[in-house]
Amino acid sequence: MDELIAQLQLLTKDILERLNDADYEELEVFVEERQQLIDDMTRQLSSNPARESQKVEIERILHHDPDITARMNVLRLEAQDWLQKRNQAKAQRNAYEAGYTPDSFLMDRKK
Repeated sequence: MDELIAQLQLLTKDILERLNDADYEELEVFVEERQQLIDDMTRQLSSNPARESQKVEIERILHHDPDITARMNVLRLEAQDWLQKRNQAKAQRNAYEAGYTPDSFLMDRKK
């Protein structure tokens, strides 16, 4: 269990060092690796409970979650903004690309 906590601590420290520059792919890899470590910890905890020192270390690691979550939200909002701008541009472009036949004639009638 101590080894898993140490790996989780190292993984968290690594992402925190480059959190402001991390893109969504790096955060995705972090979340996947972290989930694997947590799953391993859960399996070990089912057979023997954690010691008090281990609980303190886990709490210390979890203390950084709001910073990581905040960065994820910034990236989510950036992606959401980009998608909205893209859809708006697409709608404007479609308005000018009318579905007409270029070889057609327009006939006006005189009253």
